[in-house]
Amino acid sequence: MPTYTDYKDVDQAELQKDIDEIKKTIQVGEEDFQHLLKLERWGRFATFSGFAIIALVVILSSYDSGINSFDFWFFGLIGAFLIGTGNVARWANVTHPILHGAYDKVPNIPFRYTKKGFAAGNRRWVDWLDWIKPDAWAFEHNIMHHYHLGEEDDPDNVEKNLEWLHKKEIPMFLKYAIVYSFAAFWKIAYYAPNTLRILENKENQGTDNPRSQDYEFNPFTKRGKELWLQYYLPYGLFQFVFLPLLFLPLGSTAVLTALMFLVIAELSANLHSFLVIVPNHSAEDIYQFLTPHKTQGEYYLRQIMGSVNYNTGTDLVDFLHGFLNYQIEHHLFPNMPHSYYQKMQPIVKEICKKHNLEYRQDSVFKRALMTIDLMVGKTKLLTVEGV
Repeated sequence: MPTYTDYKDVDQAELQKDIDEIKKTIQVGEEDFQHLLKLERWGRFATFSGFAIIALVVILSSYDSGINSFDFWFFGLIGAFLIGTGNVARWANVTHPILHGAYDKVPNIPFRYTKKGFAAGNRRWVDWLDWIKPDAWAFEHNIMHHYHLGEEDDPDNVEKNLEWLHKKEIPMFLKYAIVYSFAAFWKIAYYAPNTLRILENKENQGTDNPRSQDYEFNPFTKRGKELWLQYYLPYGLFQFVFLPLLFLPLGSTAVLTALMFLVIAELSANLHSFLVIVPNHSAEDIYQFLTPHKTQGEYYLRQIMGSVNYNTGTDLVDFLHGFLNYQIEHHLFPNMPHSYYQKMQPIVKEICKKHNLEYRQDSVFKRALMTIDLMVGKTKLLTVEGV
């Protein structure tokens, strides 16, 4: 293993200068917007083709001789996987960069593709209907996560969030079982209530109300009621009530069949999004920080030391990763369009080489296994106190 420069010995001022020089080269234009539209079309194609396949399976299965058992499951699962892929694409490839304001400087950009216009108000139903409320996620992710990466205030610090599991006196295989089960429902169990909690803490700043550390699922409490009415029910009723009921003319069995494949699609979306999102900052070779960053150079240093990339390649490979395989570049330049990542990666690698900083990059599957070891308490994050 090569020896890298210690945190305290990195020339943060020079690192800041080098990265700021890259920022000057980023000129967002129509080409970048067209790249976004391509990714959006790919996601929509996955979604609509998935729904079309499931609709065909449901219709054919409503007739005794319409489809055999193998074809029923084979095509039904393909349809569910495509819907799940479209779900992740709508979030990672489209919503994520837009809510960072990545395309706001494109000349004459339609308002609905800007940070202020995307998924705002009733546009949520068209742009990004999910378990998560867009404005809550934008604050939790864009502000609290990005500008407090690996710190106490980072809401996505996996080790901190799973301390309760680490302390459980249960067999290790049960801890692994809990984590794998959690991955299948993590948007509902974690992201929705956590983004609401973080947004409420923001709104309570400057008041006597204490910062909440707990999720609230009880619909008879103030926050629990908001969670159900504004987070869970809009998406849940549309996806698992309205859509299956479209098949009611074919009978109750058709409705239940459609519901079953939509549930499988949801599980696929949760597992896919967990795979590409959670391991970005979570493993035994990733750093957390006990103090807030003090300078812009230190901020840049932490984005590199606290992040890991996955394998990168063509637009299709990157699309399936939600472009989260360029996590180091994304954290250095959070409002950069996806179209820049492939061009910026070799430049960022050279900067890391110049400053003798480790540029971590591995298979997403390897990183997921490392993350799960961290989640069950088998490993720990590295820790630095700052300078």
